[in-house]
Parts: sequence; structure tokens; C-alpha cells
Amino acid sequence: MPQVVRPRIAVLHGTHPASPLPQRFRSLADREAVEVLHRAARVLVASLPVLTDRLVEALYEQEPGYRAAIEADRAEIWQEVHHSLRHNVGSLIQPREFREAAHRTSRRIGEIRAEQGVPLDAVLHAFRMGGAMVWQDLVDETARRDPDDVRLLVHVAADVWNFVDEHCGIVGDAYRQAERRLSWRRENQQRLMIAALLDGTARIADLCEAAAMLGLPEQGRYAVLAVASAPRGPQRPGPARPPLNLPAALPVAAPCGQSGPDLPDVRPDAAPYGRSGEGGPPHVRPDTAPYGQSGPDGPPRHRPDTAPPPTAFPGTAPLWHTGPDAEFAILRLTGDPGGPGDPGELHAIAAALDAPAGTRAGIGSVVEGLAALGDARRLAETALRACPASGGTVLLDEHLPDALIVTSPALGSALADRVLGSLDRLDPSDRDVILETLTAWLDADGSAQRAGARLYCHRNTVLNRLRRFEQLTGRCLTRPRDAVEVSLALAARRLLAP
Repeated sequence: MPQVVRPRIAVLHGTHPASPLPQRFRSLADREAVEVLHRAARVLVASLPVLTDRLVEALYEQEPGYRAAIEADRAEIWQEVHHSLRHNVGSLIQPREFREAAHRTSRRIGEIRAEQGVPLDAVLHAFRMGGAMVWQDLVDETARRDPDDVRLLVHVAADVWNFVDEHCGIVGDAYRQAERRLSWRRENQQRLMIAALLDGTARIADLCEAAAMLGLPEQGRYAVLAVASAPRGPQRPGPARPPLNLPAALPVAAPCGQSGPDLPDVRPDAAPYGRSGEGGPPHVRPDTAPYGQSGPDGPPRHRPDTAPPPTAFPGTAPLWHTGPDAEFAILRLTGDPGGPGDPGELHAIAAALDAPAGTRAGIGSVVEGLAALGDARRLAETALRACPASGGTVLLDEHLPDALIVTSPALGSALADRVLGSLDRLDPSDRDVILETLTAWLDADGSAQRAGARLYCHRNTVLNRLRRFEQLTGRCLTRPRDAVEVSLALAARRLLAP
């Protein structure tokens, strides 16, 4: 903080400053101004309780951002304002002695207000209101004692307001630093909570807190999306997150212990935890780290009588989590029969994916409740393993035979060797032609005509290749059991190829 009174040198409107006034005149005016300021400030110090009452009442009436805090605990706000005024008015009398204490007080106020969610503009406005009230009382006290001395306050007016601006800057810096810490802590808590849900290690007792923290209903319908990037060069890059647009917004779901009609209005543009949004109550951020972990700066300041965390807002963007080999997204689904809650919504999500060529994506089956997200992640990983190496999107419910193969790769390899092993004795090009024809025939639902059109050959050519396959393997494609084994063996050869 600068000295309350600094020497001044008048500057003309030109390129060179004018000569300063004679030292004796300037020093005399400054000395008298300082004496007047100190005399009035001492009177203010003696009447600080009254000044504090006036300022708290003015904050309640004129600053909406402080109104809720004052209603919740007026005595605490009164003590904070009194403490700040005592150090700041004391700085007008003894700047060196009160400088550090005043700075610490302003920093602490900025941190506390950030944790309580009071908007920064409201905090700065409160400081400027306090500065204006102190200045007006200084002028009134000087005028009451000797009206002629009021003109001397002009010499210190700029310094007093520079002092106010300096502390507004200190408060703003402390507020923003605390806000960054809170944001980092909140994001870290959310990341840990999402990881625990997807790993299946979240405790049942934590599910209600997780629902409130993540903005998800505890008993909703969910699926998990797993995404892996295509290998590029000798090393595989980090997982990719393709753009994803959910098909529709969903109705608001009640959090634990609340019913739908009594829920507050929660909007997608609502302020994050700890910040108040326009036209609504302040959002209360979680004040403890999940699973007994504390934040790096200890437990944040939290009022026991504040409102509960915000209601879940459905229809939000997917919640992503980075795994060692893939990216996972929690997808919030509806539960309307025949609507977006049935497999049709999973089709819409798959169609909405926009990923680079070669990216593999798997969408698991629908599960009920946050407690089942661990199973949903494992199902998504299974769908991802069933995805072709060339890329694409696989819905697990539509590729269950492939899922059986990838979940038991040893049995799948044994089946492929048992059914198709005899073809490995052929020339590779000959073997590939037979396998390609067999795959096309199965994809054409056993129609040699459509398989021939797909392979650009005559239907009789298709039939001849199929008969040769039966001769080499001893399988009969018209026998259902053999047809199933052949289909699974082809899937195993495709999915488990090195």
C-alpha cells in the first residue's frame, strides 16, 4: 500500500513538467492535510461500531449479492466488516503499522467470498461502498470541527481513493485465485467420482452425492461409450473424443429425497457450484473430496445452513473419462418405452458420432442406475473389442455373437482352428477366396444370387466354392448347428487375427 500522503508535482499540458511549488508551501499544505486527516480518522476509529452498523445495513439494502449472506449470519458479516474497517481506517493514521494486516484482511475476505459464491462484482462494490462511506465521514467530521479545513482534504483525496482501489485489486486477485482452486478441486472431485463409478468401486452411500455432483439421476438409464483412436505410425496416439450430440433433452429428474414438482429450476446455463446464476439461488459446491480424500488446501469454508447441491440437469453433454487404452463417456438415456430410452436411442447416438476415419467406438447395453455404470463400462469395452480394426461403431446388443468371441478369445481361437483349420493347408489366395465367398453368402442370408452380385461372379460360382468348403471342412452349411459354428469361427478369425 502506498503512503497515504504523497508529494505532488503539477504537470502542465505540454511536453515538459512545470517547476514544482516552493518546498515550504507544498510541505506546509501536505502537513496540514495529514493532520486534518489523522484527526478525523481517530474520531472514526472511536466510532467504528456505529460505522460498521451503517455499512452492513447499506450492504443489505443496496447489494443483493450480500443479502443472502447477511440473512444467514449477520453477526459474522458484521465482524468481518468491522475487522476490515479497523485495519483500513488505521492505515490512514499509521500506514506502515497497518499495511500488512490490512492486506491480509482484504485477501481473506476475497477468499471467503469466493468460497461462499458471492459474485466478485458484489465484493468489489462492497469495498467501494465502504470507501465512500469512510470518505464521507472524514469530510463530515472535518466540516463539523472546522469547515475551513475541508479544503485541505483535497490534498489527500486521491491517495485515499488510490488506497481503496489498491485493496479492490487485492480482493479481486485473492477471489480469482480462490476460484481457480475451487474449480480445480471441483473438477478433481468429479474426475475421481466418474472414475469410481466406471470402475465399479463407488460405495452405495456415495451414489446420492455422485448424482448431485455430476448432475445425473441416481436411478436413471445409462449406457457407456468407449472410443479408441486408430494406430498411426509406430506409436499409438492418445484416445480421441468424437463430437457427440444427444438426440433430445430429457425431463428433470429428482435427486435423492426430493419429488419432481418441488424442484428448483435448473438450466443448462446455470452457474457452476459455488457461483450464483441470474435469477436463481446460489449453487453450493461439494465441500469434501470423495471417498475421504481432502483437497490440497484443506477443507474449504462451508456454511452448514446453506442450500443443498443443485438438482440434476439431464440432457447435458456426456461425462468423459480417460482410460489407459480408450476414452469412456457416460450417456444419460431416457426411459420412455418405444422412445429414446429403448435401443432406438442408442442407434441415434451411434449415428450422431462424428469421428475421424479409423476410430473405433463401442456402445454397451443399457443399464439401470449409477451403481451399474461399472457393468456398463465393461460392456462398452466388449463392444469396442468387437469393433473392426479398420474402425467403425459397434452396438453391443446387435453384435452379441461377436461379443461372445472377444470375451473368450481362447475358446474363440480353438473354435476357429477346429472349423477352419483345414483351409490353412491351401494356398493363401485360394483360402481367402473361399472365406470371402462364405462370408458374403452368410451376409446375404444364404442367397447365392445376392452373394454373387456382391462378389461380381455367377451364383453357380458361389455354390461351387461353398461345396468345396464343405468337402474340405466336413461341415454341412444346411445343418443349423454347423452353420452356427462356421459363423462363429469366421467371426473369431476376423476379430482375433493378430
